[in-house]
Amino acid sequence: MVIEQYKTPGAVEIYRRAKQQGRMMPDGLEYVSSWVDLTFSRCYQLMKTEDVNLFDRWINNWKDLVDFEIVPVRTSAEAMEKIAPRL
Repeated sequence: MVIEQYKTPGAVEIYRRAKQQGRMMPDGLEYVSSWVDLTFSRCYQLMKTEDVNLFDRWINNWKDLVDFEIVPVRTSAEAMEKIAPRL
């Protein structure tokens, strides 16, 4: 899960760049879905990769406009499978 905090409220610069240049993600980093808060100040993106180092390459394209927090997550089904032996 990627939590993006926009440096300039309103996100106009972010959407302008995305419209002109796309997501600018390296091969191997897959966008799944995203949600933007109602004030256009934060975005929550679900992404997939086998190589967490790809996040650094992608973040470099946006770090002037966004502060990032990367939170490794798993599905609820994966969590249940992982914790089942301890129940």
